[in-house]
Amino acid sequence: MIIRVKVKPNSCEQDIQKVGEEYIVRLKSAPENGKANIELIKFLKKYFGADVKIKSGLSSRKKIIEVSN
Repeated sequence: MIIRVKVKPNSCEQDIQKVGEEYIVRLKSAPENGKANIELIKFLKKYFGADVKIKSGLSSRKKIIEVSN
């Protein structure tokens, strides 16, 4: 499954919500040295209960994520 994610780093808490076809994910980590990407992968892996991989947007707030079944 391929999903679109908009990341909001430096938030007070971790949160996820679906708006239309896109997921908005709030993360506590700062977008420095890949910290937010690591937190995103861990958070989505726990949320979906499956392996997660960033397909595109490593340095962008808008990302395309592959969720394995």
